[in-house]
Amino acid sequence: MGKEKSTLLYNNLSGYFRKKYGKRLKKICIDGGFSCPNRDRKCGTGGCIYCGERGAGEHIDSALSIREQISSALAGAKHDESFIAYFQNFSNTYAPVNELKKRYDSALIDERIVALAIGTRPDCIDEEKARLIASYKDRGDVWVELGLQTSNDKTAEVINRGYPLSVFEKAVALLKQYDIPIVAHMIIGLPGETGEEAKETARYLGSLGLFGIKIHSIYVMEGTKLADEYRENRYTPPTLSEFVSACAECVGYIPKSVVIHRLTGDCPRDMLVAPDWNADKNKIIDEIVKEMERRGIRQGSLIK
Repeated sequence: MGKEKSTLLYNNLSGYFRKKYGKRLKKICIDGGFSCPNRDRKCGTGGCIYCGERGAGEHIDSALSIREQISSALAGAKHDESFIAYFQNFSNTYAPVNELKKRYDSALIDERIVALAIGTRPDCIDEEKARLIASYKDRGDVWVELGLQTSNDKTAEVINRGYPLSVFEKAVALLKQYDIPIVAHMIIGLPGETGEEAKETARYLGSLGLFGIKIHSIYVMEGTKLADEYRENRYTPPTLSEFVSACAECVGYIPKSVVIHRLTGDCPRDMLVAPDWNADKNKIIDEIVKEMERRGIRQGSLIK
């Protein structure tokens, strides 16, 4: 499937940047040296059941400083290329504001970095932090990514998320107050959830006026609690066809104005326990596009 065809079906991030900058932006994933309140006993221990010891971004060399990570990524880059500095691992607002500023500033060291993306938890956002993040908007695109995963509080307890939906809604309201774009993450295939419940999350997120949504496929990664449950036959991930069907419908419930940053998740192959189909990201996206075409689904077309 060509990029042009998929762009007609949904509002993707590369299309958004091509319209705004006339080119696609490259992402620099950063380990900012943060932790998580769901691991240090502030709100829980062990983290979410699908989360590894690195809190995503397992491929990032955490031995390097933030500045070194940026410099390494820019080595050999062309002068006309542009980049997103994406603070990915763990909760990247989980520190005092003066420390946050030092770490964010240490990533914005080159004029080719035109966007700052900050991944975090909604329970790690307060007004002082929102004010700091808003101060970077004069340097380029800025957005905050919140890992909601599900709008169902019962599922949230199952996955050990560590906060109720009301906390997410409070963070969204605060970030909107400072006109900070928000990208919410959702996962299809969480333990105990069906495709119908994933669609409920998509409908919910679609009602919030967000900048973007990331749809992730669940995967079982080595070293996680979910891997233990899978090996003990207490969890079965969805099949490729089940995921593709649910994802296509989720896109149909998301308004056209929302930028869809992802349609699937990808796990490092050497750490993937299950499902096997998750190892081929391009195939998954092609199958989603085919399913949308087959069923006549376009982004927002299922909204009543």
